[in-house]
Amino acid sequence: MTAEPTATEQGVRSRSQHQRRKRIVQAAAALASRGGVEAMQMRPVAERAGVALGTLYRYFPSKMDLVVAVVSEELDLLEDSIERRPPQADDPPGRAIEVLMRATRGLMREPELADALIRSLLLSDVKTDSGERLAAMLLRAATGPKTPIPDGDPRRVVVRALSGVWTMEMIEMLRGQASADEIQARLETVAARLLTDF
Repeated sequence: MTAEPTATEQGVRSRSQHQRRKRIVQAAAALASRGGVEAMQMRPVAERAGVALGTLYRYFPSKMDLVVAVVSEELDLLEDSIERRPPQADDPPGRAIEVLMRATRGLMREPELADALIRSLLLSDVKTDSGERLAAMLLRAATGPKTPIPDGDPRRVVVRALSGVWTMEMIEMLRGQASADEIQARLETVAARLLTDF
């Protein structure tokens, strides 16, 4: 009869699984940053992460699940950045724009990865929480982290609309049809109109 694993053994296993998952996501991001989403094939990801192909499929049943995990990782980085250095602008629109421009600069460090992630999310039928997470960050930045916002509050819809505008502006930038300065100017105009009641 096999003994049940101890709490320590379970903790070690859990930490090991977390590290393996992180290696897989980083390998996928690295491949996508060099060749777009087409380069994010399951076998090369597994090889780069140093895991068996079957292990990769246990963590991520499809390439789209992998894309979603990479997006989630990027959002984690943005969230950490906002917690370390909260937006400093004097008004809600300005603070929301600070968040969006940080996201823009973060993604544009790896333009092929940004292009792969945005296109994949737009064309995918996989449900993700990325839009809600970005909207939540914008809402916290605009209203302040301690302000309670009820679920039915219309400001939630407004920040979601602003994050949608940002996504479309990112596509323009990735196509080479807009610079970061042009995007920022347009987003500032939209935010000033949308966030008037904040």
